[in-house]
Amino acid sequence: MSSPTRPLVVGIAGGTGSGKTTVAHKLAASMPGRAVTIEHDAYYRDQAHLSFEERVKINYDHPSSLESDLLASHLRTLREGQAVDIPIYDFATHTRRTETRHIEAARVVIVEGILVFTEPALREQMDIKIFVDTDSDIRLIRRIRRDLEQRGRTFQSVRDQYYQTVRPMHIEHVEPSKRWADLIVPEGGDNKVALDVLLGQLGRVAFGRD
Repeated sequence: MSSPTRPLVVGIAGGTGSGKTTVAHKLAASMPGRAVTIEHDAYYRDQAHLSFEERVKINYDHPSSLESDLLASHLRTLREGQAVDIPIYDFATHTRRTETRHIEAARVVIVEGILVFTEPALREQMDIKIFVDTDSDIRLIRRIRRDLEQRGRTFQSVRDQYYQTVRPMHIEHVEPSKRWADLIVPEGGDNKVALDVLLGQLGRVAFGRD
């Protein structure tokens, strides 16, 4: 557990569409001014040097597609009480934007993503590791809706990616990473009991009651 003098880092993993982002945002919203959230997705490697046709063929569900070392470095900096500038990723073009997102250090730092437990360098920075476990059919429906409405994707591209990389990488990398979790939360943001328990622990740290 974190000491009272430095931020508590909470890692939230789970399959695509599991509800981990909802959990992260609900936890942060319950600690206004005391918590920040970081998405592992922001650290996808910039593919601007490739043609668009080459970019869409990349396996974005493999750990190598993410610059996890940079995220680990940013977490170390935040734990030291210093601010960081994190990347902003454009999912429609598979490139990083020129602008960045400025993050100030906070009492609780929440980092979420499907692969945040697969890299030892990231796990080493986490005080609490949570795995959000949701049925595969629910996760698939959520992913289709998100990619169509928020990421400018076509249904065919979402379907092809799911069968080619998302499902096999979930089996190979995401599901096995559950063994690193301290807590497993079924059904994500809909699990009010689990959220209340987590907030009880995090609130003591965020508001100096630990």
